[in-house]
Amino acid sequence: MVDWINHPAGASFDAAATGGLSGRQETAAGDPSRIHAEGRAARTALEEAREQIATFLHTRPRQVILTSCGTESVNSAAWAAARAYPGQPHLLAGTEHSSAREASRRLAPLVELPVDRIGRIDVAQAVAIFDDLLARGTPPGLVHCQMANHEVGTIQPVAQVVDACRQRGIWVHVDACAACGHMSLEMDKLGADLMSVTAHKAGGPPGSGALVVRRGLRVEPLIVGGDQERARRAGFENVTAAIGFAAVALLLSDEAIAKEARTARRLTNDLIAAAMAVPGVQLLGDPEHRLPNLACFTIEGVEAEPVLLGLDRSGIAAHSGSSCSSESLQPSPVLTAMGIDAERSLRLSVGWSTTPDDISAFAEAFPTVVSELRALRA
Repeated sequence: MVDWINHPAGASFDAAATGGLSGRQETAAGDPSRIHAEGRAARTALEEAREQIATFLHTRPRQVILTSCGTESVNSAAWAAARAYPGQPHLLAGTEHSSAREASRRLAPLVELPVDRIGRIDVAQAVAIFDDLLARGTPPGLVHCQMANHEVGTIQPVAQVVDACRQRGIWVHVDACAACGHMSLEMDKLGADLMSVTAHKAGGPPGSGALVVRRGLRVEPLIVGGDQERARRAGFENVTAAIGFAAVALLLSDEAIAKEARTARRLTNDLIAAAMAVPGVQLLGDPEHRLPNLACFTIEGVEAEPVLLGLDRSGIAAHSGSSCSSESLQPSPVLTAMGIDAERSLRLSVGWSTTPDDISAFAEAFPTVVSELRALRA
């Protein structure tokens, strides 16, 4: 039920559902940079996939750089800004994904943007920081701003941040990876300089993503050694992954996204109600302006690891921001920035195959797991 990839409803990926995209897999073995027949076929498949991804993102195909994942896209955005504005600080909130923080940390001075207890950027405070840096002669080279948070689901005031940056001539990068497939992503209307997306959050294949570049903006490539992707990313393109991303993009019209969001929100609301029926459980993040498919909680009196193990025994896969539940030795920087004890957090998400029965199974298992653990501690 939880932490599953959110494949779109009805995504069978056959020729009828995808308009023939799946049939192009036969051409994916060719090198799209070559002029022989196999190469031309692969190039055709790649560019048709790019066009479909661009339509999904409400932008032009030429603005889409295909990457191996969202993390690469975020790193590419940070690199491009650092090369365009060397030595100028990069700004981000503590709730940004670690890829944005670590990519910029290696390239530029970091300036923190404050967030409140629900993980939301205060636009007025952010603008004051922009103006202070400009007045001191140290203009920002880049501002990172998530579309929506990957742990607590809070949707950021992205349009306001982008508008403030554009007025001041500051590059802004929108990390839309967590939002991809769950919100409409209108790149050109938003006006951001750079936007990162990943296929697997929308139900596409892992290992496929894109960096979308504002029209007219020139960026230096992070990966060099060839002229692929119009000299913006070197390396043999993963044609098969691009076709998979495009297949999902074709299914996910704005109307389909809105329909899935309504279904996911109903399930998530029931999930939240079941979790908060247990004493000492609190919802994290914005209670209203949030992604429809996930919820994060803090649980008084018990740590995350035994809760995760107890739920796992009941067939429920969950996640936590605690250090025990990830490869990192440090707890979630997102929850830390929000002033939350990450060692007592629980993250749950719903997907296309989640049913009301799954929610009922959680509602039955969760109170038992928590009460047994609290009894052991007592």
